[in-house]
Amino acid sequence: MRPEIDVGAIRQTKWHEYIIRFVFGGCVTVLAGVMAREFGPVVGGLFLAVPTIFPASATLIEKHEKENRKARHPEKDVGKTSAGFDAEGAALGSVALVLFGWIVWRFLPGGSAAMVLSLAFVAWFLAATVLWNVRERSTKRGRSESGNNIA
Repeated sequence: MRPEIDVGAIRQTKWHEYIIRFVFGGCVTVLAGVMAREFGPVVGGLFLAVPTIFPASATLIEKHEKENRKARHPEKDVGKTSAGFDAEGAALGSVALVLFGWIVWRFLPGGSAAMVLSLAFVAWFLAATVLWNVRERSTKRGRSESGNNIA
């Protein structure tokens, strides 16, 4: 499955769904701030690493996919499958985020914030892209070896 951007999906998302994502993300951020104040910035930073909008997004993705594709594929639970693909992408992005965090931690104290953050972003993007491509190749190889070409 290739990542794609569906601009039309923006119109399908209801305003209250954006509010759910915003509130959930805000609550996690506030919790991280409280933890940082109580236990220091290292602990607070760990809580900022929580994927703040992923749980809300995964449930909304499942709901939308059930509504949009159930008629075309009644035998499959496409909502859970789509949410699973989203979770897989989030996991790969999180692994790449470790590289982002390490670069910022290592180089920010002695460097320009704009330069270090730009370098960290590029490193994250490249790592996430490489991880996705490795995953795609291994998945395709596994399907061709088993004779199962259903995505």
